[in-house]
Amino acid sequence: MKRATVSIAVGALLLGGGATAYATTDTVVPAAIKVPDGNQRVATYRGEGVQIYGCTNGAWSLIQPAATLSHRGRTIALHSKGPVWTSTVDGSTVGAAAVPGASSPRPDAVPELLLKANLNSGDGIFGKITYVQRLKTRGGVAPAGTCAAGAQTAVQYSADYAFWAAK
Repeated sequence: MKRATVSIAVGALLLGGGATAYATTDTVVPAAIKVPDGNQRVATYRGEGVQIYGCTNGAWSLIQPAATLSHRGRTIALHSKGPVWTSTVDGSTVGAAAVPGASSPRPDAVPELLLKANLNSGDGIFGKITYVQRLKTRGGVAPAGTCAAGAQTAVQYSADYAFWAAK
């Protein structure tokens, strides 16, 4: 698998003053989930929560994520079914869909993904987002084996979510 090394800004829009703070770290981003040229990173937030699975025909399938995105201990957004991210600070929202073929497997974790925005609302941080990357995933994999019809389970996971907007 071809991988590209990029410097990413791990940080957030600090609301209130409108200033942007970044701590730069090097992260290896798989080529399969690279954001197209013409976009710039707006913010990256750490997400922690669960992937909720339901049992259908003896197999586990994803129902929805439920996670909180934060920066330096401050909740910034909620992540839910859609997938959708909603800012808890300014109410803006971005919804997105996975880009076909833009996935990268991770050992014992849900895959890293590239998602393209298909819904934006509000004038805040998520109002103009064009792409979302799910990076550095840990956990969240559906249980192995069969299951009883109607059963549900929540599996802990974490990921970094990078939000991008057109230049």
